[in-house]
Amino acid sequence: MNHHPDLHLRLHTARAADLRAQARAWELSRTAHADRPARTGTPVRARLGWLLVETGLRLLHSSASPRPTEG
Repeated sequence: MNHHPDLHLRLHTARAADLRAQARAWELSRTAHADRPARTGTPVRARLGWLLVETGLRLLHSSASPRPTEG
């Protein structure tokens, strides 16, 4: 099997650009809600928990195929 390093590099470049765009969009959505009270007084543990919840929700909504339900 013949692998082309330039193809591998292009895939990484495209994925990195996609991740940067997602990060910019997420940051813009966070700054758009600047009218919400800041969480500066919230303990680190609670902030980390909410960050994990937000990340999980983003992953759940970004999955391409729905997960089968058991039953």
